Amino acid sequence: MNLDFSPEDNAFRAEARAFLADNYPKALREKQERGETLGKEDYLSWHRVLAKKGWSAPSWPKEWGGTEWTPTQKYIWSEEQARADTLGILPFGVAVLAPVIYTFGTEEQKQRFLPGIYNGDVWWCQGYSEPGAGSDLASLKTRAERVTEDGKDYYIVNGQKTWTTLGQYADWGFFLVRTDPDSKPQAGISFLLIDMKSPGVTVRPIITLEGGHEVNDVFLDNVKVPVENRIFHENQGWTCAKALLAHERSGIAGVARSKRGLEKLRTMAKTERSDAGGALLGDAFFRRKVVELEIDLTALEFTELRTLAGESSGKGPGPESSILKIKGTEIQQRLQELALEAVGHYGAPFLRDMGGHNAQVGPDYAEGLAGDMFNGRKTSIYGGSNEIQRNIIAKMVLGL
Repeated sequence: MNLDFSPEDNAFRAEARAFLADNYPKALREKQERGETLGKEDYLSWHRVLAKKGWSAPSWPKEWGGTEWTPTQKYIWSEEQARADTLGILPFGVAVLAPVIYTFGTEEQKQRFLPGIYNGDVWWCQGYSEPGAGSDLASLKTRAERVTEDGKDYYIVNGQKTWTTLGQYADWGFFLVRTDPDSKPQAGISFLLIDMKSPGVTVRPIITLEGGHEVNDVFLDNVKVPVENRIFHENQGWTCAKALLAHERSGIAGVARSKRGLEKLRTMAKTERSDAGGALLGDAFFRRKVVELEIDLTALEFTELRTLAGESSGKGPGPESSILKIKGTEIQQRLQELALEAVGHYGAPFLRDMGGHNAQVGPDYAEGLAGDMFNGRKTSIYGGSNEIQRNIIAKMVLGL
């Protein structure tokens, strides 16, 4: 594909850069700079600004608010957001669920759910993994039994989901449930949309290693779900699940954010000192790690651009999304490890807090790096572990 920027592309970049500079919420920027924990309204405040501009869902079909941007413009937009260090729109509604709804949903379901996703009025969470069904997702055990009450059909759902990201904020969730326990695993699964305020839904926090509350257990105890909240056919939800995971895996790559992270790493390595006394980036061993990472990131960027080009011609994400997921998450983890290596002992949380809140030890940019590294271990697991992705590539790409 042609990677030269046309005059129109350069004009779009200037427009995007000016928009981000003029419209990113000041209060949100200040919270980020202070390192404060962000809440539901923080994330949605930026989402709503983008929705008002018409830019909250660039990849959607035009009829539902998509921008019809070219692959190059999508690439530019992701670069400019990373450059401005903005929050990304949370993917669960816009990038993960919405493609399932506008591809497999009824016209009524599209009209009902897509506007709230687009405008940031409804916060969605994902109910896929279970305590005994993670990478082997088809072994899920959450049950949904169909009943009729007062002439209306419902599912009664019982089970447990886990690692539900930001489920504590969710208004609605999309869940994989087993509707035919006697069929082959993939053949007996349905895709349900569940109101998280429904009686019988309980969200319990899981506190992660760095002390954050990002993920949750979700318990479903005789939760009544109208049948019209099922997307696609009963027992054929695995078709939706595969499409959803392909979109999720593509988004996990995070190339533009990693490029921004690499810039920050270089800045740190020019400031921090090596054992020999010079700048850390002048140390041959450390510099080699940075250069090797940059080469891998450039290769991944070209793979992502090819994927975007395929989407522009009507081809949805396929097995190549597994490549993006593997390399993207490995690069993110290497970035986090090198950033922590660059600041050394200043990254230790206990040392950062020795002097109290207003007298932390070490440079400001060391704040949170240990937590980022710990939390980043999950990226090679969620969305389908990287080991599973290698199996997909072997089967679907290499034909092994």
